Amino acid sequence: MLIEHAGKQPRVDATAWVAPDATVCGDVIVGPGSRVLYGARLIGEAGGAIRIGRECIVMENAVIRASRKHSCTIGDHCLIGPNAHVTGATVEDEVFVATGAAIFHGALLGRGSEVRVHATVHLRTRLDTGAVVPIGWVAVGDPARILSPDRHDEIWEIQKPLDFPDWVYGLDRSTPDLMQQVTRRLSQALSGHAADRVIDG
Repeated sequence: MLIEHAGKQPRVDATAWVAPDATVCGDVIVGPGSRVLYGARLIGEAGGAIRIGRECIVMENAVIRASRKHSCTIGDHCLIGPNAHVTGATVEDEVFVATGAAIFHGALLGRGSEVRVHATVHLRTRLDTGAVVPIGWVAVGDPARILSPDRHDEIWEIQKPLDFPDWVYGLDRSTPDLMQQVTRRLSQALSGHAADRVIDG
């Protein structure tokens, strides 16, 4: 399903294919020979753009999102696995993002890197060319440190100054009622979807 959002319509190359129950919404370009499979969601929020390169595969139920502050680019010959989540990141050519992996705002995945099943690349993290994040492990920082999930204190030591609340929502971590502020801002930003329009054909 192709959906116009905030005056922007998706553009799908004539040689690409989008499954009938996938959603491609807003300022999204799907490049030549790419495939967006069943249940996938590509959502370019107002002011945010998604660019999918040549011969990419976006598997079932994957989610790719962009926001006003964090556009999202997927290079050529990338595979985004089932149930993976990529938000506001730059993914260079020939990258493999496996099933259930999560890639966050401002991350950069170098050419030929691999993020394996249920692994995480945190916000503002840079993976070098050819880097591998093992199954279930966490990449954090610039340059990335790749740590097992049982090393939470070390992960948090690097992650905390990356400042998710400010980087994503523009709010200081110490803001009173932080989650109330986050959800109010997000609700306001998402309210524009009420005017979305399904595009025929």
